[in-house]
Amino acid sequence: MDVANSLLDLVGNTPLVRLGRVGAGLPCDLLAKVELFNPGGSVKDRPAVAMIDAAERDGLLQPGGTIVEPTSGNTGVGLAIVAAQRGYRCIFVMSDKMSAEKVSLLRAYGADVVVCPTAVPPEHPDSYYSVADRLTRETPGAFRPDQYSNPANPAEHERSTGPEIWRQTEGRITHFVAGVGTGGTITGVARFLKAQNPAVQVIAADPAGSVYSGGTGRPYLVEGVGEDFWPTTFDPTIVDRTIEVTDAESFAAARRVTREEGLLIGGSCGTAVHAALVAAAGCREGDVVVVLLPDSGRNYLSKIFDDEWMLRFGFLRGDGPCAGDVLDAKDGSIPELVVVTANDRARDAFTRMRELGVSQLVVATTTEQPLAAKEVSGALSELSLMDKAFREPASLDRPVGELMEAAPPMVGVGEPVSAVVERLDSCPAVLVLDGGHPVGILTRQDVLTFLARSAG
Repeated sequence: MDVANSLLDLVGNTPLVRLGRVGAGLPCDLLAKVELFNPGGSVKDRPAVAMIDAAERDGLLQPGGTIVEPTSGNTGVGLAIVAAQRGYRCIFVMSDKMSAEKVSLLRAYGADVVVCPTAVPPEHPDSYYSVADRLTRETPGAFRPDQYSNPANPAEHERSTGPEIWRQTEGRITHFVAGVGTGGTITGVARFLKAQNPAVQVIAADPAGSVYSGGTGRPYLVEGVGEDFWPTTFDPTIVDRTIEVTDAESFAAARRVTREEGLLIGGSCGTAVHAALVAAAGCREGDVVVVLLPDSGRNYLSKIFDDEWMLRFGFLRGDGPCAGDVLDAKDGSIPELVVVTANDRARDAFTRMRELGVSQLVVATTTEQPLAAKEVSGALSELSLMDKAFREPASLDRPVGELMEAAPPMVGVGEPVSAVVERLDSCPAVLVLDGGHPVGILTRQDVLTFLARSAG
């Protein structure tokens, strides 16, 4: 009988699919390596099996032990499948930007899931790396595969994924495009492909803000790709070109592939597809571009495939007058957005208010632009500051973080004016997001001015 002995025997040998509609008009073939056909639904099944095999072989994981790993979800699923087959317990640590579907999926496999904040550096005790380290130390019989430094991660892609692509393209591949998270996939595949043909171009797709494309690891919304540090599983010397991709470009590409090709893919896949389209535009006739699609879009139905979520974060525009129109109608005499940090002195913040003629300041973890929604921690308003200074004059010499109010409600640049009015009913100002980035403040006066002009 043609029967697999276990689900793990079905990992790998995923298909290569031509993106005929999305790639129409390109001078080359655009082919997708579709990793959602792995049992766990992602490319991470491959290193998950390899890392546990290596740990068992080296005596690092004993029967009945516990697997602890920080993960964006996909590696966790792969490890959970291995754990279910072999009798291990799992504890996974995730950042709070991950979709609810991913958390629920890991728990469905019986794993314990710990959620940590995104907007903290890797060395912070609450970061998901630090929490995973602590749980590994505190849990008896724990083993942390550490996909960020485990050599079995890139080695598995060099052993399986690379040879599959070479065989499926009959050695005709000229460009390989993949997102970089741990760097294991692109490193392992590139090592194999370049060993066969050094002329193969390896292109890394990276979210804007990630360190691989020159960022500092500041928050971005796309999940499972990019990083805020340099893992040892990634070999940057093997990459010929890195293409920076915004959240907006990633989500637009994911939605386009899903609707035009009938292939449901997630945001990190969109990152890779956008980069592949950029690279393919400069290709020659006869070139073969292979883009690796790491997972499915099923884990993102509540986000990038939800129009309300996309509107709220400023990725879509509705019909009729919207928040962006109100923002555009402001006369430009004062800055749209003035940012201070919680460590700034309140007196200095007030001086900025007075000099710039603004009544609202956004408090964030950084003043570097473009700001991410996750970096906003509060607000400082003229009225509230005046009240505190009246009651306690010395309060102006305290840090902003001790005096700030809650962060303003956020509204997408494309949400209707009615949504702005609704939020302003319970607060003095709202923060407008464009592509996930705060770009301006709207007050009741701004809306009234806009409505009066529209009526006139």
